[in-house]
Amino acid sequence: MSASQAASDLSVPFESYGVSHPGCVREVNEDSYLIEPGSGLWVVADGMGGHEGGQFASSTIVRHLATIGAARSAPELRAHFEDRLIRAHDEIRARARTRGTTIGSTVAALLAIDGRFACLWSGDSRVYLVRDGAISQLSRDHTEVQELLDRGMITQAEAATWARRHVITRAVGVGEEIVVDFQQGELRPGDVFVLSSDGLTAHVNEAEIEDAVRAGGPQAVCERLLSMVLKRGGTDNVTVVVMRVLGGGTSGLRDGWGSAGDN
Repeated sequence: MSASQAASDLSVPFESYGVSHPGCVREVNEDSYLIEPGSGLWVVADGMGGHEGGQFASSTIVRHLATIGAARSAPELRAHFEDRLIRAHDEIRARARTRGTTIGSTVAALLAIDGRFACLWSGDSRVYLVRDGAISQLSRDHTEVQELLDRGMITQAEAATWARRHVITRAVGVGEEIVVDFQQGELRPGDVFVLSSDGLTAHVNEAEIEDAVRAGGPQAVCERLLSMVLKRGGTDNVTVVVMRVLGGGTSGLRDGWGSAGDN
């Protein structure tokens, strides 16, 4: 098991914690995560392409994103994020070409600055928001089964056991270009964001995540969710990052996140 804590940074109104574990079945952990409250950035990445390939892909994303530093505005933070993600994408593709195989990684990121947040994601790692005691999934899985659900071709009950339910349709390092979805909103004191790889959601449902958030701070939430996954068999690597907004608000909001194609 590996666990890392990012203690509250008094210069920013956030409290964060993260855990990552290979699970009960796999020997190697291909997940990576990043907690940078000073930059307003939290990330979970789930690698694919075999042990070495998956680890390389997810860690490459985290390594590049860790260089973002402090931004002066929301558009600048988003631009820095997108620039670093493109660099990671290019490096992963270059490694894949030398190996003659496909490797890649999901990414789920939370950005926060000036009383605003943005989620950017590719793949099936998720971002949840628990606000006023109610949970909502901000991201939307890029998977074959989600596409079938969106088209009304299968039911939720069928999706739970669909043979190809884990097949993702987007990932960093796969394909010529990155396709990343975007969601934004205003931060409120008490908001709790939960980022996770699919190793969590394979065993824990939304109601249980919501209950865990009510039970304590970010460290307690992470440890409780990880314990639940391991007790239920931990069939995949599992990573959870939790960020709680301690202060701030929507007063004096500056311009939005910029970039074309905002949702």
